[in-house]
Amino acid sequence: MTILCVRFQLPPMHEAALPELLGLIEEFTPVVEALPPDGALADLRGAERYFGRDAVELASVIRVRALALYGVDCVIGAGPGPMLARMALRDARPGLTRAVPGGGEREFLAGRPVAALPGVGTATARTLCEYGLDTLGRVAAAPLSTLQRLVGAKTGRELHERAQGVDRGRVVPNGVSRSLAADRPFGRDELDPDRHRRALLSAAGELGARLRAVDKVCRTLTLTVRYADRSGTTRSRTLKEPTAHSAALTRAAYDMYEALGLQRARVRSLTLRAEGLTPAEQASHQLTFDPVDEKVRRIEEVADRARAKFGPRAVMPGSLAA
Repeated sequence: MTILCVRFQLPPMHEAALPELLGLIEEFTPVVEALPPDGALADLRGAERYFGRDAVELASVIRVRALALYGVDCVIGAGPGPMLARMALRDARPGLTRAVPGGGEREFLAGRPVAALPGVGTATARTLCEYGLDTLGRVAAAPLSTLQRLVGAKTGRELHERAQGVDRGRVVPNGVSRSLAADRPFGRDELDPDRHRRALLSAAGELGARLRAVDKVCRTLTLTVRYADRSGTTRSRTLKEPTAHSAALTRAAYDMYEALGLQRARVRSLTLRAEGLTPAEQASHQLTFDPVDEKVRRIEEVADRARAKFGPRAVMPGSLAA
């Protein structure tokens, strides 16, 4: 076991604390890949030799230091490669590290549904299940030629290897995520367009606050609408300029929603995703003489300071963009 997948139990919209927590892991190894908003992958091969401890023992030290220095608990998965560490993380619990021992990869994977394997989408899983290949153990035992006929040559080869525990992934230092998402599920299938718009307002406000917290702007906004029959519609829009301004994100979200022309649609959830993230300091901003826009931006700055001092509920996301 040489790879750790760590997920810090950060409160919502506290991604700004992630760099400090990554620094804690970097005290053990420089090979750390950020998984915003709250996670990281770490390659401990060198650290195991240097400290004379295995990955599970080092994971315990990381957990204790995160609690002692930042008051943040974490869940940790460990495995021979990034894929297995990520899958182990799903079974992990606070205070315990879920580890996949070297040589035990096939046993760990065998009883899991085929859809549990990263990279296996709904259509691929459905195709495999139709032929009785519903677990990773059965996929691993199937002839490679059979898998390639079912899902294609390249996909079949990769699927066959991964189901057998062959993990060719690697940890890429400083590989920062290029998107953030805000999901708004409804308690029941929602028909009311006003409730849809309020959900979008809240989601855009949350995205804006989270982007500003990590000094990022986004170039593209994507809206996904999930319906009662489990189908969905996705629309994307490239913004006029990269932004973390909640009002601009809200306008773009409203425009995409209106363009769908939903008539009595029973909506189960709405998801906004900010994509194409870049550092805010590298983005250009079109000057405006609109006093209302400038006032809203100043209010945003005050609200962000209030959130940083008193927590995310000090100002409800979206309330400023109304």
